Amino acid sequence: MASFLNAAEKEGICVEYIESFYRTHPRSKIQRVADVVRRSTAMVIVAFAAAAEIGLLLEELSSEPSPPRQWLGSEAWATNPDMLRFSFCAGTIGVGIQKSVIPGLREFLLDLSPSEVAASPLLTGFWEDVFNCRLGKSAATDETVCDGTEDIQTVKSPYTDTSQLRITNMVYKAVYAIAHAIHNAVCEDTNSTTQCDKITRIESKEVLTHLKKVNFSQNGYDVSFDANGDPVATYELVNWQKSESGSIELVTVGFYDASLPVGQEFRINKNITWVEGRTQVPVSVCSDSCHPGTRKVLQKGKPICCYDCIPCPEGEISNLTDSPDCFPCPKEFWPNSQRDACFPKPVEFLSFDEVLGIILAAFSLGGACLAIVTAAVFFHHRTSPIVRANNSELSFLLLFSLTLCFLCSLTFIGAPSDWSCMLRHTAFGITFVLCISCVLGKTIVVLMAFKATLPGSNVMKWFGPPQQRMTVVSFTFIQVLICTIWLVVSPPFPKKNVTIYKERIILECALGSAIGFWAVLGYIGLLAVFCLVLAVLARKLPDNFNEAKLITFSMLIFCAVWITFIPAYVSSPGKFTVAVEIFAILASSFGLIVCIFAPKCFIILFKPEKNTKKHLMNKN
Repeated sequence: MASFLNAAEKEGICVEYIESFYRTHPRSKIQRVADVVRRSTAMVIVAFAAAAEIGLLLEELSSEPSPPRQWLGSEAWATNPDMLRFSFCAGTIGVGIQKSVIPGLREFLLDLSPSEVAASPLLTGFWEDVFNCRLGKSAATDETVCDGTEDIQTVKSPYTDTSQLRITNMVYKAVYAIAHAIHNAVCEDTNSTTQCDKITRIESKEVLTHLKKVNFSQNGYDVSFDANGDPVATYELVNWQKSESGSIELVTVGFYDASLPVGQEFRINKNITWVEGRTQVPVSVCSDSCHPGTRKVLQKGKPICCYDCIPCPEGEISNLTDSPDCFPCPKEFWPNSQRDACFPKPVEFLSFDEVLGIILAAFSLGGACLAIVTAAVFFHHRTSPIVRANNSELSFLLLFSLTLCFLCSLTFIGAPSDWSCMLRHTAFGITFVLCISCVLGKTIVVLMAFKATLPGSNVMKWFGPPQQRMTVVSFTFIQVLICTIWLVVSPPFPKKNVTIYKERIILECALGSAIGFWAVLGYIGLLAVFCLVLAVLARKLPDNFNEAKLITFSMLIFCAVWITFIPAYVSSPGKFTVAVEIFAILASSFGLIVCIFAPKCFIILFKPEKNTKKHLMNKN
């Protein structure tokens, strides 16, 4: 049994249970073993037992039907004719000693007469059992006396059946092997004749020595021994098959010959009939194989062949059948739905091909066109009082910067690259500072213009057009300097973000230096707050000319947008971070152009009667 278990383990065969018993054990022990067989999930049973022991178990199993089982039997019982009465074992596969027909044996057994039988106690018992009579005088009056007319040739019995001679054949060959050994011990072969010393005394060790050397053929079978005195291992593979009459017959379906080359020792010559008459090999598994995409988990308290198939966890695969483990995909890969292969993760970014990208791009271009149209209206009416009164030079520069603000949002759409990552943040930062600087300059101009109306004031001398241009250039240069330092020290760069989503990659622009990014935003915010404060201070100036109220509204919108932007930017996942930033740029830009320029364009186009110096100088 130990040898079988070792071989089974090497072949990956799982053994559900091992039971041993003897014929001398009480019936309760046999019943317990039978119950184990009935309850087991294994369909194949390998039985190493003598005919007497296995007969007790099969008797017990026949008393209560059990699920069909495929029996594999050892030679001790698989070829025993008495076992064939257990029809529920049809399909049994077993190994047996090679059978052979011994010439003249059947004729010898049938050539018996009552007088010859009476001389042998063994044959007497056989004769009386077959013909149910007594040889000679019987003490019992009810027993029949054999009268000499009995004919053994008319009787079919195991005694006369010489078709399954297995152990008998081995004895037959053993006798011949000893005869050859004795012959070789007493005879000496010469070139032409064999000389035998008829009067000699031989020792048993001489016979043993010559026995190891014998090599002859008997009835078509070769007989020889190896150096250890063992014969060549040759066996038949027998199959219990039902005949047309319904009885079980032993059918030889294959052979095993250890003397053949490796890999050719075993061969099957006939089709095997399996349990329940099946022609397909039965499947005996505790658990079905685990497909790729799952892993095996042993069931507690059960044999190693009993397991559950657990799907691989998220992000892991198994590409082998009955895999004991799942393995994570590489960093930029993700399992398919079956979790048996890794595929590259889809790369996601805000593109011009998706609806959100198209909408944002449309608003960006629309805003730029609006700024250009507004500039065209102002240029066409550049000599009108409302354009001249509101510092036309700063107005045109503001419209130019707003056009750039609208267009710079386009750099945030599309696949990030080294250049686009550096351009999008620096262009946004510089154009917005240029824009706020223009608004700040216009606010200061409004304040200075009305302070100049006070007696003895020469304030406009110190904040004329050259100073206004210098103010805008100075504020913008500071932002250019911040952006330059940012790009030199730690510039933004494209990055594959694999942490936000497990199943896809977000291609985004990493900030490089967070300090640089927040310095750019902080500087814009500082200018916006400063501009808002000045606009609030100028709110009590004459209404018809006062641009400070419009600047106040625009700065309030601007600050509200960017204050809201910070938490939205931090909390937005993936490509929506970019969308939030674009929205903030567009919203603040539209706020500036609508609040500052829409009222003036309305007066220029629809209320020309108010576009006069007299109307602008009136006080409410």
